[in-house]
Amino acid sequence: MELTAAIQGLAALKRSCDVTVYTDSEYLRRGISEWLELWKKNDWRTAGKRPVKNADLWQELATLAAKHNVEWLWVKAHSGNPGNERADQLANIGAEENL
Repeated sequence: MELTAAIQGLAALKRSCDVTVYTDSEYLRRGISEWLELWKKNDWRTAGKRPVKNADLWQELATLAAKHNVEWLWVKAHSGNPGNERADQLANIGAEENL
């Protein structure tokens, strides 16, 4: 879900810009900041030679992120961060509407 949210957020930007993405997902932050280049070099395989899960989404995110100067910041979940708390509220509303 976080991966899709990051894709949608970057896709909504109309022009190249500086943007900070806050996430409580280490998977997202480490994937884009640490693992992505290795996955590309390894033909979308992990260090353990297994196919990268969600490779299509990672490729889309990489394409979108390349259009901007993106800073990826991790925030602790459920720690009182107003932006993170609001994101959780909105995610819950969206989930309830789709039931």
